[in-house]
Amino acid sequence: MNLMDKYDNSTVRRRDRLLEQNRALELLMTGEYGFLALGGESGYGIPINFVLSGESIYFHCAPEGEKLRRIARSDQACFCVVGHTAPQPAKFTTEYESVLVFGPIDLVENNNERMRALELLVEKYSPEFRETGSKYAEKSFHRTAILRLDIERISGKCKRVSR
Repeated sequence: MNLMDKYDNSTVRRRDRLLEQNRALELLMTGEYGFLALGGESGYGIPINFVLSGESIYFHCAPEGEKLRRIARSDQACFCVVGHTAPQPAKFTTEYESVLVFGPIDLVENNNERMRALELLVEKYSPEFRETGSKYAEKSFHRTAILRLDIERISGKCKRVSR
């Protein structure tokens, strides 16, 4: 199965607001940040940098904290990336596009995979500083945790407003 096969808008109520599959995948590849939602007794969501690799999304974080406590209790996550938005005050609406990803999330234990995720993050966010970024990743490796969300389903929604 590939990423395109995981695109499923069957649960979107507003069928007139389906985001095109290619645009949803583009948002996952190029989005600056997203919101990671984790379960538990009250739910928890945070803005976070990310990188898409294959059928997984990687995040970096501290090796302790609320994210890891939540993941230890429940491995299910939802991740949202918002693309273009444009409030339309005169029309009392907002033009938008967003993509949701669902799947299990876990702490990456394999050091090679952890380092590769850091390299991918450097390539995405600091491509002109790869060498420096690589050294930084090696230096901070011992105090950096990597999370991997394995994509089970992707859904996208948008609203286009005619001018």
